Amino acid sequence: MNTQPDHIAKAPLTGIRFVLGTFAVALATFMNVLDSSIANVAIPTLSGNLGVSVDEGTWVITLFAAANAVSIPLTGWLTQRVGQVRLFVWAILLFVLSSAACGLAPNLLVLLAARVVQGLVAGPLVPLSQALLLASFPEDKSSNALSLWAMTATVGPIAGPALGGWITDSYNWSWIFYINVPVGLFAAGVIWMVYRDRETPARKLPIDVIGLLSLIAWVASLQIMLDKGKDLDWFNSPVIWVLTIVAAISFLFFLIWEFTEEKPVIDLRLFAGRNFLGGTVAISVAYALFFANLVILPQWIQGYLGYRAVDAGLVTAPLGIFSVMLAPLLGKIMPRSDSRVLATLAFVGFAGVFFMRSRYTTDVDAFTLVLPTLLQGIPTALFFTPLTAIILSGLPPGKIPAAAGLSNFVRIFAGAVGTSLLSTKWSDRTIFHHARLVDQTSVNNPNFIGTIANLQTTLEFSTAKATALFESSLDAQASMLGLNDVFWVSAVIFIVIVPLIWLTRPTRGASAPGAGGH
Repeated sequence: MNTQPDHIAKAPLTGIRFVLGTFAVALATFMNVLDSSIANVAIPTLSGNLGVSVDEGTWVITLFAAANAVSIPLTGWLTQRVGQVRLFVWAILLFVLSSAACGLAPNLLVLLAARVVQGLVAGPLVPLSQALLLASFPEDKSSNALSLWAMTATVGPIAGPALGGWITDSYNWSWIFYINVPVGLFAAGVIWMVYRDRETPARKLPIDVIGLLSLIAWVASLQIMLDKGKDLDWFNSPVIWVLTIVAAISFLFFLIWEFTEEKPVIDLRLFAGRNFLGGTVAISVAYALFFANLVILPQWIQGYLGYRAVDAGLVTAPLGIFSVMLAPLLGKIMPRSDSRVLATLAFVGFAGVFFMRSRYTTDVDAFTLVLPTLLQGIPTALFFTPLTAIILSGLPPGKIPAAAGLSNFVRIFAGAVGTSLLSTKWSDRTIFHHARLVDQTSVNNPNFIGTIANLQTTLEFSTAKATALFESSLDAQASMLGLNDVFWVSAVIFIVIVPLIWLTRPTRGASAPGAGGH
């Protein structure tokens, strides 16, 4: 679907309007990206304050991502129905309103409902921010517009965890959402003043209601099934069976309907293209691993290493440093390079980073924690832009917006699914290692008896207290071993999916319109 309807192109912005307009659009983009990562380090605190488990608290992240994924394909239809500038401003205002509702939420249910709304209205912000920036710059400077957008979007992972941790420790978790209110109101006001005379025409268009409802049905049921599976003991629960059946039936119906509908909500025929198929699958699987590990790493750092939320944020913050530093260099390299080579280097780099993390121990120091995160910024810089160039290469201009929207939908939904799957994998492997370690805590095991005796002697602990301390240490060790397994599997998968990149045709140069997508 077209995110930019046919209209007479406006002249680029100049002077103070150019400065204010680009700053406000970049600020709105930053607010959106920041909100996708700022909650990561606050999940343990947020969960404790609301009286729920950390697993349930993770829904705050996954439901936002799932709702965001559902709304992205509607951006084209909404743009033509409402107008580009009005839609962007309304999306920002609704994002502000839902952010305030998140901060005021008295319980998890209300918070999750507000996060769903927040995710839905965030969908149009990414493609429309790109479109407005491109319209603000002269045509021969379009690469500068996309570079500015990419750098703004990349700052989010730097600021999000650290800012979220500082706010959570210094004030209250609610303020990670309240912070959006002044930022969003300022951005919306400036954007309306600068861009309102550059509005695109609006016209009434039919929407594929049945396709949309079936999309929501399978996305929602699959996401809930994945999130609740661990708590409900998977397929030993009738609830999980019902959700699985609903997801499967609605997905099959969705496929049949969309392939036969004249104006589908999602153009699935794009997957017939080799580059679109290979590139979308590769970027989606990779993003699922990338995003899921960003979620579970701060949880482990806080839950088992005893770091404060702000410290956990500072450990994960260096991710974006090399991403920002290398963005201008990538813009110069891309026109002379095969995108498949750059993407392959990114995947190999990710595999190396996750292998480094798979060597963590329970007494890991701060430098060893930070180094892989810092290095991860290098493959992150080589990740999004080359794969987006592969996905959009060879498509006619009229298909670019629909292709960008569909690939972003698959990628973001994969991030939500990946978070659920890897969180479950971590829990399962922790239970497995815990059971093996418990087998060693026998009165017939001299190591166990010696450890308890040593605690009693050196620390003057009672038998009960020494045993409790030993069990706490055993829990931390089991969790660490389980997380090591997750990191190792992530590294292997990054290597395994490299051939997907090389099934695509060679792509040199360029970033297509709408490229990006952090």
